[in-house]
Amino acid sequence: MIVKICGITRLDDALAAAEEGASAVGFIFARPSPRYIGPEEAGEIVSRLPPFVTPVGVFVNGTRVEVMSAIARSGIRCLQFHGEETPEETAGYPVPVIKAFRVGDGFDPSVLGTYNVPAFLLDASVPGMRGGTGKTFDWAIARDASQYGRVMLGGGITPGNALRAVRTTRPYALDVSSGVEISPGIKDRTKIRELLENCRNA
Repeated sequence: MIVKICGITRLDDALAAAEEGASAVGFIFARPSPRYIGPEEAGEIVSRLPPFVTPVGVFVNGTRVEVMSAIARSGIRCLQFHGEETPEETAGYPVPVIKAFRVGDGFDPSVLGTYNVPAFLLDASVPGMRGGTGKTFDWAIARDASQYGRVMLGGGITPGNALRAVRTTRPYALDVSSGVEISPGIKDRTKIRELLENCRNA
């Protein structure tokens, strides 16, 4: 089971996620997120990660210049776009791209079919927030969306519901942030461990 722990701001939390078995860690390069981290600071953490843990940079409507600069300065090896990026704006990068969609009333999974990316993230739609909401959505939508490609499930995933989330949707991966936090950007190793144990049990 692939699990990404997102919203990393501290080296200790990144290493804890890696040691407990996370496959990826995410860095928020979008202001004004309370989990924002600068590319140079993220790069210091990335340089200490084990080789098989993928560092992911999260952007919201960033320009191509900004994104390419962040790749060079941080060493991230995957991009996650959480804004209104068009299919054309997700193409042509030297590392893989995950396109995120906020799922609310009227969401049509077929929009995924217009993008040529290796994976999609479905997250809960909360006004004024781009992620880390702590809210879930109708997971049946994630099952329907899987016909268009690999679906990562986000939005309100916690140690308490991770097993049900995996068994219900059979996602490609889970993306977890607030569900394993003490406060925004500060992770709880015990919660990370419980989450990953429940994912393995699923």
